[in-house]
Amino acid sequence: MSRILFALLGLMLIPVSLLAQKDSLGTIVDEVIWVVGDEAILKSDVEALRIQGQQEGMHWNGDPDCSIPEQIAVQKLYLNQAIIDSVEVTEAEITQGVEQYIENMISMIGSREKLEEYQKKSLSQIRADLRESYRERQMVQGMQQKLVKNIAVTPAEVRRYFKDMPQDSLPFVPTEVEVQIITLQPRVAQEEINRIKEELREYTDRVTKGETTFQTLARMYSEDPGTARRGGELDYTPRAALDPAFANVAFSLTDPKRVSKIVESEFGYHIIQLIDKRGDKIKVRHILRKPVVSDDAVEKAIARLDSIRTDIVEGKFPFEAGASLISDDKDTRNNNGLMFNNTEDGLRTSRFKLADLPSEVAKAVDVLQVGEISAPFQMINQRGKTVCAIVKLKNRTEGHKATITEDFQVMKNLVLEKRRQERLHEWVVNRIKSTYVRVNERYRDCKFEYEGWIR
Repeated sequence: MSRILFALLGLMLIPVSLLAQKDSLGTIVDEVIWVVGDEAILKSDVEALRIQGQQEGMHWNGDPDCSIPEQIAVQKLYLNQAIIDSVEVTEAEITQGVEQYIENMISMIGSREKLEEYQKKSLSQIRADLRESYRERQMVQGMQQKLVKNIAVTPAEVRRYFKDMPQDSLPFVPTEVEVQIITLQPRVAQEEINRIKEELREYTDRVTKGETTFQTLARMYSEDPGTARRGGELDYTPRAALDPAFANVAFSLTDPKRVSKIVESEFGYHIIQLIDKRGDKIKVRHILRKPVVSDDAVEKAIARLDSIRTDIVEGKFPFEAGASLISDDKDTRNNNGLMFNNTEDGLRTSRFKLADLPSEVAKAVDVLQVGEISAPFQMINQRGKTVCAIVKLKNRTEGHKATITEDFQVMKNLVLEKRRQERLHEWVVNRIKSTYVRVNERYRDCKFEYEGWIR
């Protein structure tokens, strides 16, 4: 007989209100308040989510005493189906997500020490506690995406949906801008490059002599925040997903005990150690070191951009020519400097909300009129490198009430999201009908979002 069936039989014989833990004085310190399938929801689970919600500024629909346990129950339905459908989340994704969450919390609170004091845990304990909850959250999201991936809407459906909508109910479209950019990467002094390479040679020598492990050095010295805490480990990755120079060296490795030669990528300088190969994917460790750009190099790049800006303003050549011939930004160089935004729906558009631009670019653009060019400024690009830039505001569309002619894509996305939410709601209701559910008596008067919990 399966573990699930044993669990169900046991729970069905005991009233939910009696499944409780008491202290030595007989006071209830925890209890099972819901059972969904073979999963119990504890009072402590609800309190933990309530505290997390307060910390993160969550808002609950209706009475939190009712909506929080219902939300946990819904997540368990999705999670169970994700396990059945083999929805997977890689260790690399979990690590990256947890580290990003921790970094966000640190930036909000002020320091790692303050975060540890606030959570009353060490950073390693916080990290360990977050891993499983993050894995489950990603599995739930993966299951939801799988359920709605084939939903589509036609232009006729979009027009029908908004045809009779009152003006004050139409969605507000925030200000959007189109931006062109020219960047120059300050030149790194050869002495700095030599210093970085000498450090990497020293790491290789220490590993080869058996003085330490590659993983230890990666944790201590690698400047890749996504992998350093994992000992530099990159999970199985296809060649196309790696920097070409990095991939060429990584895929040429055959001996896991050896360390690669130094390789320069667009991110900096690396040494690599093979872990395993599986088909067309490779698993390696690496240590990344980034040369430091001197203040003098930054000042020279700023001065050159200031001269380029003057020439453009004086009409000696257009901004587009400068972007195509001078800019170091390979992502925009072939588009006359025009920046592109990848939306959540996988679309590529040149229109940005200010909040979606890099903060330095948004700050520069916010004070420009259409056609104006900013003063030079310094920023860190998406590859983690220091660059200097000037930007031109190509177009600005002020915030406004959506119209079907000007904002069809916005309206289509709203209708599409509504259809997706309807599909997910329907799925949850149907799963409740086919799932064993027991709810503590005190929740029977709750107004739930989904029908069918109370039987």
